Amino acid sequence: YFPSLLLHKAAGGYGAIHLNNLPIIPIPFPQPYKDYAVLIGDWFNADYRDLRASLENGVFLPHPDGILINGLGPNQARFEFEPSATYRLRISNVGLKTSLNFRIEDHPMLLMETEGSYLIQQYYDSLDIHVGQSYSVLVTAKNQANGKSYYMVASSRFTILEHSGIGVIHYPDAAGDPVGPLPLGPGLSNYNFSIEQARSMRWDLIASAARPNPQGSYHYGTIPITRTLILENNVMVIGSKRRFTINGISFMHSDTPLKLLDYFQLNEESKYAAAAALPSSATSVVDAFYRDFFHIVFQNPLLEVQSWHIDGYNFFVVGMGWGLWDESKKAGYNIVDAVSRSTVQVYPLSWTAILMELDNLGTWNLRSQNAENWYLGQELYIRVKGVWNWLDEQSDISARDEAPIPDNVIKCGRAADL
Repeated sequence: YFPSLLLHKAAGGYGAIHLNNLPIIPIPFPQPYKDYAVLIGDWFNADYRDLRASLENGVFLPHPDGILINGLGPNQARFEFEPSATYRLRISNVGLKTSLNFRIEDHPMLLMETEGSYLIQQYYDSLDIHVGQSYSVLVTAKNQANGKSYYMVASSRFTILEHSGIGVIHYPDAAGDPVGPLPLGPGLSNYNFSIEQARSMRWDLIASAARPNPQGSYHYGTIPITRTLILENNVMVIGSKRRFTINGISFMHSDTPLKLLDYFQLNEESKYAAAAALPSSATSVVDAFYRDFFHIVFQNPLLEVQSWHIDGYNFFVVGMGWGLWDESKKAGYNIVDAVSRSTVQVYPLSWTAILMELDNLGTWNLRSQNAENWYLGQELYIRVKGVWNWLDEQSDISARDEAPIPDNVIKCGRAADL
């Protein structure tokens, strides 16, 4: 979790929330001896207010000054291991803009979960984790009592200079911190390693979980697509200021929150560009029906990795590739066991495609997880209503489908006096 406004995340405003299975739902792996949160992220040697002022003046964030593990500097984040015990590490990239590679010296990681979805279990020596993404791995401690410690490393990816955050895996009777060189990761600009690793991950179709049965009547690969959105990110000059856009529109908040506009049936001036448009600032909203099945293609013409998140939903990452997306790319989609997650990367000069059922009523934020992009307008909202609500705004929405407006809601903007 982290505060979503005013770049407070840059001041260390983040933490971990652990969600565990209900006791009646078995987990697809032996119960770990211990559970550790590992929060990795870039760090900037500047006050968050100064970073914010720079963005508002059209100066983008620089490359980071370092990488932190659990908010700590080199060798300060320590994890105690007992010989032969198995540990679950819940790793999240809580940074502002930098993709990271995570690895542990001489300890392979069994990847088994991402963002609420169990995966077919595979061993990895290192993992690329993009901004906003989370993974769980199982790590089995060595059967040793030789008093040795090992490096844990989170290093920057696709940056001019490599920065590394260093933690310590500490065994009983270890004499001190690890010595010697850090374990090597992939090449700093090796995009092929990263995309092939992402493609290697598969959803575990037989693991128990609180989700639709992927082998029954519900299967994303057989559901008719009701709408395709092609969302192209870019950076443009709007009103003499550099802004980030989706299809040419840089998001600007309405004077009244969207949910209040809906509830009190007030007119709004929202806009959505289905394709690249002349640069403008607007409140970008996509209207959709409850239970629509969306096909969304994220197209990235820039030279930096993009990271996208959708509130309120998980989606199936069915494809990613280099160049421009076109209809022929559908032939290569994974329509059997694609990963279900809520945050996905798009590599430079490439595309990523997702499928998503809109089974959650409400108004949901789709945004860049890169802090500067988000702060400067790379977001929109998807407003999901039932057919009954589009035809009759007075019709009641069941509290089972969407929580009612609180009695103590703070009214502002045009709803202030209602």
